[in-house]
Amino acid sequence: MFNIPPALRYARYRAYWLGTLASVGGYQMLWFGQGWLVFELTGSPLYLGYVGLANASAAIALNQFGGVFADKLDKRKLILVTQLVIAVLVFALAALILTETVRVWHIILIAVVTGAVDAFGQPAHDALYPHLIPRKTIVSAVALDQVAWEGTRIVVPALAGLVVSLAGTATVFFVSGAGFVAMTLVLLMLDVPKIPASGVGNPLRDMAEGLRFIGGNTLFRFLIATLFFNSFFGMSYLQMMPAFAVDVLEVGADGQGVLMSVGGVGALMAILALGSMSGSSYRGPMVVGGGLAFGLSVTVFALTSQHVGSYPLALALMFVMGATSSIYVVAIISSLQQLVPANMRGRVMGFTSITWYIGPLGAFQTGAIAELVGVSAAVAIGGTLVTLFALGPTILNRHVRNLGVILQERE
Repeated sequence: MFNIPPALRYARYRAYWLGTLASVGGYQMLWFGQGWLVFELTGSPLYLGYVGLANASAAIALNQFGGVFADKLDKRKLILVTQLVIAVLVFALAALILTETVRVWHIILIAVVTGAVDAFGQPAHDALYPHLIPRKTIVSAVALDQVAWEGTRIVVPALAGLVVSLAGTATVFFVSGAGFVAMTLVLLMLDVPKIPASGVGNPLRDMAEGLRFIGGNTLFRFLIATLFFNSFFGMSYLQMMPAFAVDVLEVGADGQGVLMSVGGVGALMAILALGSMSGSSYRGPMVVGGGLAFGLSVTVFALTSQHVGSYPLALALMFVMGATSSIYVVAIISSLQQLVPANMRGRVMGFTSITWYIGPLGAFQTGAIAELVGVSAAVAIGGTLVTLFALGPTILNRHVRNLGVILQERE
């Protein structure tokens, strides 16, 4: 018998989560459309990296300010404004395509601005949803938040590829913008409980306080570093998918959409399986084992795509990559959410949201390496580094090995 996830039993969180689904679908459409449009215009994996760099650099530069404002301001209104701004930007890009005036610099500029806006929206999101549920259901909420991201990867990339093939790239951006508009409508109607503001009033001092907290906590520091490392060297394969679809596997836009959707299926199945587990004793092995398996699967995917050229094998490996990346991400994020003090949540969890931009930033270095040795070799190098990190620093860290015990002491 199917049991409703605990967090979805609360009406405010349920409405917010449905809005998040629409917004995340908008992001998935936007990223697919940007990558495909850039590759159409340039045919270069390096320019895929440039777009990732543009988005990531702005987001990373402003992220800690976003975390400070998430702790100080009305989180619902902050998210609402950021969603509206991104919707306007996406619709503007669609208009440029329709008028046949779009250039690569337009895409890069919009990537910079969306990254800057997201630096304020994502920390507010991470700080808001735990207040919509009782603390005892926080793990369920974290898992559902990941489901929103990974579940949309099942449908949206395949749909985006189909839309590009049938209706053109501009339509992808119109659909993307509609997702952000839907989220703003949910936020307008959402009744959010009163959340006390925190901080001393000076944004720079508040930001420094958050950084000192992370820097002074060994477990927080290492878990966040693990997210950063794996995202930078491992997740950059996502930005390189147009090159794999066109030049390596020769399956086109719809084939790329299916590849990314299968990765989403693997991620979603892993998250649902993890959500049915009870207790915290498995968190340490999830961090180590998930990172190790993810790194290996990325390396094998890159090398076999180039030297075997089998599309079915690539699909199978994408499934494994999606599942294994979700294992360590869910383990780390849920552990941090359980351990972080409420008055520091915006700054600390906002800092972890940099992870979403570390991947595109890593894509820049992957794209640069790909120009020299080819996209498959460049992605394989990243997967190998993730594997070595899991075998070395992660598995040897006693705080990670004892993560389950630490969490049980806090329950």
